[in-house]
Amino acid sequence: MSKKVILCMHMCLLWSCFLSCRVGMSCLCSSDSVVERRALRETVFPRFREHCRHSLGLEVRALVGHQYGAASLPTQVEVSEYQLLLQESQQAGISTQELERVYQRDENTVPASYCLRPSHRHACCPTQAEVKEEVKDAELRKVFQTAVSLCVHNDLMTPERAKSYYRSGNICAVSQCMQIFSLLKCNLTVCLQPSMQICDLLWRTVLMKTSPPPTSDELLSELCDVFLPGLITSSKLLVYATTTECDHRHGYTTTRRRGYAEGLCQQVHSDLAGLIDDLKISEDSNLGNFTFCWLQVRAYVEQRDPQCPLVVMGGPCTGKTVLLARCTQKVDALYFTLRTDPSCITNPREDISNCSPTSVLDSHHKPTKEQNLNFRAMSCSNPGGLSIIKPDVCLSELKERLSSLFTLLPSAKQPLILLLDGLDQLENSFSHQIIESFPSPLPPGVKLIFTVSSNRKHLIGEESGCVCVQLGSVDRKQCVKMLASLLRGSGRRVTSGQQALVNQALTSCCLPLYTRLLHAHASLWHSDSDVAESSLPDGIHSSISALLDHLEQTHGSTLVARAVSYLTLSRTGLSEAELTDLLSCNEEVLAEHVCHSEGIPQVDVERLLMKLKSFLVKRTVADSQVLLWVSRHFKLVVAKRYLGSLEVRRKIHSEIADYFSGRWACESGKPHIVNQKSRLNKALNINIDRQQTSQPFVFFSSKDVGRVKMRKVLELPYHLEQSGRWEELECELLMALGFHLAMVQAGLLGDLVAMLESYEDSSQFLRERLLLASILKSSACFLQISPLQLLTVMETNLLPYLELFPALECYVKEIRNDRRCRGRGLGTVLCPSPSSILPIQCLKCCDRSSGGCVIETAAAEFGIVAQIMDDGSAWIWSGSGCDIVKLSPSFEQEEVKFAGVNSSGPFLLLSTQCNQLFVWDVTGPEMLVEVKARLKKELECSQTPNKIGGFAAYQKKLFLWWKDESCVSVFDISSGTLTHFQCQGSVTCLALSSDGFFMYCGQDDGTVSIFDIKASNLIGTCSNSNHSTVTSIILCEDKREMACVDRNGNVSLWDVADEVQLPRLVKEHFDQSESNNILSTDYSEEISTLLVCQGLKVSLWDTCNWELWDQFLAPKGKAFTQAVLSQDGHLFLALLDTCSLVLVWTVNTGECVLSLETTKQPHTLLRMASDVICVNRDGCLTVWDSEMIDVAGTALKMGCGVKEVVAEETGEWFYTTDGSEKVWRWSLNTGLPHDNFLHDGPVEKLQLSLNSIHLVSLSAGEIYVWNTETGENIVRISGSRATNILITPNSKFGVSISERGLSRVWKMALGSFVCSIHLYLSDAQVSPESTYLIGRRYGDLLAASLWSGSISKRFSCVESSEHVVAFQTLTEHPDFVVVMAASGAVYTWKVAEETICRHFQLPYTFHCHPQDFQMSSDGTYALLSTDNGTISLLDLSRVRLCSFKAEGPIIKACLHQTGCFVAYISHPSSLENSCTCFLHARPILTVTRLSDGERIGSVRLPKNPLTLMACERQCVFVGFEDGSVGVYSVSDDMIDEEVSSREGLNGQRKQCPFDRTPFSWFPRATPNITWP
Repeated sequence: MSKKVILCMHMCLLWSCFLSCRVGMSCLCSSDSVVERRALRETVFPRFREHCRHSLGLEVRALVGHQYGAASLPTQVEVSEYQLLLQESQQAGISTQELERVYQRDENTVPASYCLRPSHRHACCPTQAEVKEEVKDAELRKVFQTAVSLCVHNDLMTPERAKSYYRSGNICAVSQCMQIFSLLKCNLTVCLQPSMQICDLLWRTVLMKTSPPPTSDELLSELCDVFLPGLITSSKLLVYATTTECDHRHGYTTTRRRGYAEGLCQQVHSDLAGLIDDLKISEDSNLGNFTFCWLQVRAYVEQRDPQCPLVVMGGPCTGKTVLLARCTQKVDALYFTLRTDPSCITNPREDISNCSPTSVLDSHHKPTKEQNLNFRAMSCSNPGGLSIIKPDVCLSELKERLSSLFTLLPSAKQPLILLLDGLDQLENSFSHQIIESFPSPLPPGVKLIFTVSSNRKHLIGEESGCVCVQLGSVDRKQCVKMLASLLRGSGRRVTSGQQALVNQALTSCCLPLYTRLLHAHASLWHSDSDVAESSLPDGIHSSISALLDHLEQTHGSTLVARAVSYLTLSRTGLSEAELTDLLSCNEEVLAEHVCHSEGIPQVDVERLLMKLKSFLVKRTVADSQVLLWVSRHFKLVVAKRYLGSLEVRRKIHSEIADYFSGRWACESGKPHIVNQKSRLNKALNINIDRQQTSQPFVFFSSKDVGRVKMRKVLELPYHLEQSGRWEELECELLMALGFHLAMVQAGLLGDLVAMLESYEDSSQFLRERLLLASILKSSACFLQISPLQLLTVMETNLLPYLELFPALECYVKEIRNDRRCRGRGLGTVLCPSPSSILPIQCLKCCDRSSGGCVIETAAAEFGIVAQIMDDGSAWIWSGSGCDIVKLSPSFEQEEVKFAGVNSSGPFLLLSTQCNQLFVWDVTGPEMLVEVKARLKKELECSQTPNKIGGFAAYQKKLFLWWKDESCVSVFDISSGTLTHFQCQGSVTCLALSSDGFFMYCGQDDGTVSIFDIKASNLIGTCSNSNHSTVTSIILCEDKREMACVDRNGNVSLWDVADEVQLPRLVKEHFDQSESNNILSTDYSEEISTLLVCQGLKVSLWDTCNWELWDQFLAPKGKAFTQAVLSQDGHLFLALLDTCSLVLVWTVNTGECVLSLETTKQPHTLLRMASDVICVNRDGCLTVWDSEMIDVAGTALKMGCGVKEVVAEETGEWFYTTDGSEKVWRWSLNTGLPHDNFLHDGPVEKLQLSLNSIHLVSLSAGEIYVWNTETGENIVRISGSRATNILITPNSKFGVSISERGLSRVWKMALGSFVCSIHLYLSDAQVSPESTYLIGRRYGDLLAASLWSGSISKRFSCVESSEHVVAFQTLTEHPDFVVVMAASGAVYTWKVAEETICRHFQLPYTFHCHPQDFQMSSDGTYALLSTDNGTISLLDLSRVRLCSFKAEGPIIKACLHQTGCFVAYISHPSSLENSCTCFLHARPILTVTRLSDGERIGSVRLPKNPLTLMACERQCVFVGFEDGSVGVYSVSDDMIDEEVSSREGLNGQRKQCPFDRTPFSWFPRATPNITWP
């Protein structure tokens, strides 16, 4: 009978939360359990691995085969034991010559031992030449084992000692792995499967030669009870074991074996999952002793308020980084003792971080520009968490963030400890500026520790008051003692001759790091090794190179090269599991390890790490333990040795990116086929499946609870960027919902915004990223509290603009797919029209002194904006994705102070306070060219600056004029020549012909002078009749016309076709209204429109025929300061005095449709090619996308608030009314109003028949019946005196309800009268069978026949004092009516039989409010009330009452007809009201499932709602007070399929807004039916 056992061991250690023993020895398993092993590998462990990752975030590598291989020769035998073995063998007549040949004596071991020669050590993949050696090795093992047996038999060796020589190679490897994991503080899970073949593999009985060999039960008992417990006792591992039996008479048939394998898989998965679910992570704060100055650092940390920083100083390689790393580890334990919770923030170098590591400075990334630093900056929005990528953070922003940290984080219970390493390695004097920015004294609760090299101690200054800890150089004697201690710890020593060479080497270099490297080198020496002075490395870098040489010889050059390269180029280090996975995905590494069909064994990686353990430090990053180099010099050597070219570095980065992106995970395993010669000299194809674990950004343990995979978040963006895969980074990461959700859930929203706003020349979707960043910034406060609301926030904000940004359609699809995968949610089908739009950029310059004010601004082509401040500084913004930078020209003179700026085409003209002029061609290099103008002497000698009036550019010529001057100067940039043109009056404006031959100069006396530029002579002049100053000249060269606009807004049109004759006046238009001076003009040739802005009005001119199109008056008490046209001309934007908003009007109706928010008081509006820019008075820029303004401003909506919404059953068409004469019909497919139905008066009521053919409306007492298919008003009835209208369920009859007259029943299609009902029935409803009109009257419930009009049925409460307060007919139970009495009694009334059944009495705590009462069509649920923010429901199916709290006071509530859910709109809670951000203050639409009270989803509404309606399909309609409508789909696995979301707009948005105006259906001119 064979037994199979599964043993699961796990270790719980500090800082560790993942399991990491890889399939190390599975390749050595025999074929007797191949089915079971394959089933475990392919079925159990992938499931188990995912279970661990999703539940606890564990990384699992666990499967060791059942056969352990033959016991190999021991690598080391003590001298006494070795001589004893030889002696006993020789006395027994056994030849020991070969045994003596393979061992050599080594006095450098402690104790002295015989060591196996290197050529006979085990090789991972034996070559063809080694096959013959294996035969000899088998003979040697037999000789050795015989010698051990003789020693035991003769009582010269204990049996326990003998057992160690009979363990198989793999069991020894397991033991070695255990030691490795103990050293590396990792968790371990190992699965062992011993079988009958282990009899000769585990140990041989040597006590008595006559004893029978042990049975499998004995071996199993020995393994479980002796060997494994002894192996794991020191590591405190838990052991779990089960055994299963099989009938050995039948053996393992194929069916039985498959059945056993399936049962085994179920048992293994269940047991392992149970163990993992019960896993408790323990902590151990014993991290070892400090080598350096911990006591001094501790004294500083324990001070209550040190008020000054602590500086750790020392030379290169003296241990500054190591000391800071050890201090970081120790601080948490220290504060745990003090019962406080520190926020310890460190940098991401090779240090060990604490509980809350945050990237602050990275000395390995140097500044790229004078204004920018390329380092990692912390996120103040997540002070206790991890902040990641934001390249190119400016120095001022870093100062601002540090200031925020110092202000927000520290407290008595949570002091802020900031540790900065490598601060002195930053270039361009930024180190000094950062140190100077630290507050002095430090704020209470702040403790600052940073390192500075001794040769740069000037950075801290002599009077800084810093506390210094000096790490001095270690002398040679100390290094010798240190080396001796290290050798003793590793069980080694050196001979006296070798020691002399060591002493000599330490004399030349006595650094601690060199000593450790020398130890690694000396521990390889044997006592007979020939060590010369030249064999000793003479420095740090040489020693590191020598170490790498040895590792390459031992472990293979490719494996070592790739492993150290991965560690070097990783951003925050790598865990052992990650390193192993990466090596298993590498083609070249696998070629050296083809014997392992599962990839690179973990044991091989651990052996390599064991050799490097003295030079690696561990750090906890994102709840994972990672390895980093102890010194940056390892990075330097590795980079020079293996990473010399950019191509190689990019390749390594790309491989790491592939791993973290999950490219080879799950179903996308990466195969690798190699040809290898077998032992029979035949070529074998070995297929290595390198399938890795899945790499989602978020692991969801439930539908709403997820755990972010921070390792992927940290590493993937960095490696994609460094590998040059910017397109992949941008499309698959920066614009991916999964990445956004992970970043927001991790509290890294600020870092996500920074990444989205980062500029890259090769970026294809910069504007899309800027839009995403703007949405995130505007919702930051809300998303930090509710990160899972990211889906609804992004969907709501993106839907209106999808046609403008088609690249974001995939993003919206991801949102909908995510909601579908979660099985529930509330999605947006139709967004209400925006009332404002988000800017794509808000720019401010932190380096600018506060209090400055803009005096002039100008915009050139390609989106270049220049502004002049009142302090004489000039600032330039170069377009989307760029920052505002200060213009600092380098001239011999003193600092240049600018006075003004003008633009024309691609040129910017800047004037200084010293009468200098500089021009910059934005299409060329960033260089200012001084205009060497030979101007008049009085201008040159003027003590006051000459104000430039403006200029016009043609090619390389600039035509300049000054205020109050009659001269126009022409400056040729190419040649530097200057010419002049003299006018009669002061020049006020200038225009050039398109060919550059003619110049038109407007003057202050109303005259226009025309010059021939080439001939330099005056052609002619013309003047307007009122001699008013010409402010603008517009040339219409296709018509050979010139339009002149004077300062009062009057327009004169001239014919300039004849170049010889004087211009001829065509027409002249004078504004008869009260006018004032023009403030600004804006001309768009594309749309033939001229805008003229004056203080009290804005005028629009059609420049095709030069007719005044329309005029718009300023709001009462306000005045315009500037106005510009929108991109398509359907809107104009204007600034008002004393108003901080940019207001947008539609030219069609004159209605203000949008208000754009700015950060400060606006100064100037600039209309660019694709943007509208508002320059604030403080110089900040707010940038909006022009097309977004057009879409939002021209979105169609009703004129007033939506009062009623009715929808077809399919939800594809719905109707809205706002109380005006129009009823709009909307298409849910396009999201646009399709047509409208006009009435002669305001619409009061609206009803739609169930078959959706007839629409009935009540307007001014008249009833309109519309055919929805043809749009025809088929019936118009007057004289009804109706206050309400109803339609019977069969869609054949209409019922008009009149409070003071007769209620009538009439045929829908003809309007013919059927009968009258004399009594007024309140809250009337038509029975489902279309036979009765049921309503309340005087406390009773009456049913009037729709055929005769008589009251045929009556419901009265049993008690005379009772009266009916609410009732509901049931569509699915047409004979019954549910009745609610005032006392809370619930009845059902069977109308036809007039039978009454009282079901139960509501408790006094529940009340039914008639205005809230609603009921599902099947009578299952009833909505009773919505008081005090509580939804009260009656569940008739289970005869129970239930209620649940809303977020705040409830505005509207709607019960779905099927009773699946209830939708309600509530105000935010009082806690949220305390927040001033937009989303926290908005009403909330919430949908809750009635069966269990679970919330399906919620969404913040952008406007104030007026109506709420749920249609039969899972759709919720919300009408808003501005006339727009929002439609939201309900997705729930427990409800029928949701309404499909609109995938596109079918090109409707691309139409002209005027072309999208709904078609109007007119009513009959007069009623065709009149009732008496």
